[in-house]
Amino acid sequence: MSNGRLIEKRSIDYVPLAERHGKVWHLWPVWFSGDAHLATLAVGTIGITLGANLLWTSIAVLAGCALGTFFMAFHSTQGPQLGLPQMIQSRPQFGYAGALLVWAVALIAFIGFNAFNQVLAAQTIHQISPSIPATSPAVIIAFAVLAMALAIVGYHTIHLAQRVFAYLMIALLTVFTIGGAFLIKLPPQQWDPNGFKTIPFLTELFAAASYQLSWSIYVSDYSRYLPREVGVRASFWWTYLGAFIGGAWMMLVGTVAAAVAPKLDVAAALQGAADSILPGFGVILLVGALLGLVCISTLNFYGASLTLLSVWDTCRPLECTVGKRVASLIVAGIVSSVLALNASGDFVTEFNDLLSVLLYLFTPWTAINLVDFYLVRQGHYSIREIFNPRGMYGRWNWRGLVAYGVGFVAMIPFFKTESYTGPVARALGGADIAMLVGLPVAGVVYLLACRSFNIEQDRQLARTADLGLE
Repeated sequence: MSNGRLIEKRSIDYVPLAERHGKVWHLWPVWFSGDAHLATLAVGTIGITLGANLLWTSIAVLAGCALGTFFMAFHSTQGPQLGLPQMIQSRPQFGYAGALLVWAVALIAFIGFNAFNQVLAAQTIHQISPSIPATSPAVIIAFAVLAMALAIVGYHTIHLAQRVFAYLMIALLTVFTIGGAFLIKLPPQQWDPNGFKTIPFLTELFAAASYQLSWSIYVSDYSRYLPREVGVRASFWWTYLGAFIGGAWMMLVGTVAAAVAPKLDVAAALQGAADSILPGFGVILLVGALLGLVCISTLNFYGASLTLLSVWDTCRPLECTVGKRVASLIVAGIVSSVLALNASGDFVTEFNDLLSVLLYLFTPWTAINLVDFYLVRQGHYSIREIFNPRGMYGRWNWRGLVAYGVGFVAMIPFFKTESYTGPVARALGGADIAMLVGLPVAGVVYLLACRSFNIEQDRQLARTADLGLE
């Protein structure tokens, strides 16, 4: 067995150069489909539920998606260069053991999103078949089992399913968009430029940005199979266009549906808006969006499995087996199902709070990770040393940990959630601009901490350590 094979077996999911394949454009349908589902649609309803009109909510959706997807797509470019899952790449910035901090954040995202996905799936099934309760435990658990089963099948099946589903949703969304433009009639105030409201606008904008940014924790999990020759520009744009178009389009559908029926839940509003275009089309669109929810829940369970195995490997080295993968998926499925079964009926408020918390947790990490990759180490890492607990990256990297802590603390006065409003957010009337503070603070602090960093020495150490790897 070659050294590359040894690393692959030991390191959960390193992909050697000899096994890289695929085309860079395949990233487009993966991330279009990753956004074309009911949870994304729910993000687009937030501004309307807070009292904004359709015009300004739509502008907030587009701006938020553009902002969040920008950072997410830059993470995608790391996959072909390193061949590693996204979270493993945090070890050079935070240390072998220090990376457990960001992995805990990732697990909150994976499991939290899937809990909300399960609740939303039950509401959707109830909308399609009213005899099934909207909080049916059987539906919630069955949905989780289906998504886990697809995650067990693996990466290649997920990619194929995402491509097929992308074409289906493009067709359905096109029918809704064209039909809605001619047949959905909304009152003039929904298009009034004077209807701007600061709090709903900023809440929608940063909810959309947070939602798109949240894919950063596993975006390179799906680009790491591509050949290393794939350029940064190509992987960035294929990821960006897929995620931005899928995310913004689906959120805008949610915005329109909420404007048509602001007092209904997400599934009922979508069905009502679609049926006003073509009788019976609502159920078809709901089924398509529900299939997308299964796909993204599969990605979340897959990501949770990789992260749990990485945590296990950090605490006690393991050899990854099918049995351990299945066990990690079952753990993630049980936790998300328990959360879903105990969720309240106020879906939109709780979902918005989750997005806010994830935005606060991800913002310092994304700044540190991107600054390290593009400015400090400039893409030069040792694969072997990333998996060496006593290696060149150390167990605890004070630079990343301090920068994360400073960036997070700097955002606290700007926090705005149901349970806590920071003093600056309160002074701004409840506006939450924490992301705009956390990104530059964490990035600059990390860059300053690396002033004494010897990039040439680091590159030489990385090259020496990886001699003969492939």
